[in-house]
Amino acid sequence: MARPRFQGAIPALVTPFKDGAIDEAAFRGLIERQIKGGVRALVPVGTTGETATLTHDEHRRVVELCVQTAAGRVPVIAGAGSNATEEAIGLVRHAKEVGADAALVVTPYYNRPSQEGLYRHFAAINDAVDLPVVLYNVPARTSVDISNETVARLARLPNIVGIKDATSDLSRPSVMRRTCGEDFVLLSGEDASALGYMAHGGHGCISVTVNVAPEGMSAMIDACLAGDFKTALDWQDKLIWLHKALFADASPAPTKFALAQLGLCREDVRLPLAPCSETARAQVLEALRAAGVNGS
Repeated sequence: MARPRFQGAIPALVTPFKDGAIDEAAFRGLIERQIKGGVRALVPVGTTGETATLTHDEHRRVVELCVQTAAGRVPVIAGAGSNATEEAIGLVRHAKEVGADAALVVTPYYNRPSQEGLYRHFAAINDAVDLPVVLYNVPARTSVDISNETVARLARLPNIVGIKDATSDLSRPSVMRRTCGEDFVLLSGEDASALGYMAHGGHGCISVTVNVAPEGMSAMIDACLAGDFKTALDWQDKLIWLHKALFADASPAPTKFALAQLGLCREDVRLPLAPCSETARAQVLEALRAAGVNGS
């Protein structure tokens, strides 16, 4: 059976809050705006979705809401990572049960497994649940880096279909393209360098910026997929300050501030995150103007 191909601009969706609870109406509205803006898939409960501070029930509810709202119009790649393998398996199993198209599974954090431990973790998930899995490598957050060699081993397993690479190492997509095969999905996990990642053969970007600028990010990544890097560079020039501003303070606080300015949700984040600083707010407002983003 052919592997699924996930590509294009894919939002790492924020989880909006209101009075301490998930704002389900706002979340549905954000998804509708993303689909209207041309995204190719959706990622709920990833890092940007503040999954670290969601309860298990909230996590599952957000995945269900995303699947229900997308209603088959675009694939849903549900965040399902944990530093405990059995817990990750349970989240991947739930994602399958509610109709997600794939799971995004982060490398285990804090316990810092070896490369063999990483392989066995993902192999156990591969064996336990028949659902496509996209690996998520983000060493800055997890303190562990899945090596190119381990990715190549995992790519031989039937359910390991791709990777979200947030290392900003632009040699890695070229290496993985050669070692993992042409059907292995290569997704950037870092907006500012996504253009370069695509030039090295990437298939798309799981993006923070696309939350705020779905049309622009979709146009940029689609231009890359079409080989039109002149148009992609033009979009990059419009969006670069937004890429930077959305990380001017602890993410996703600047992104939620931007969305609040657009009237799309509240800027509420959960402790230990705090609302973004005045300096970051000024950067976000200037970046929104530079990118020509509005809330429609």
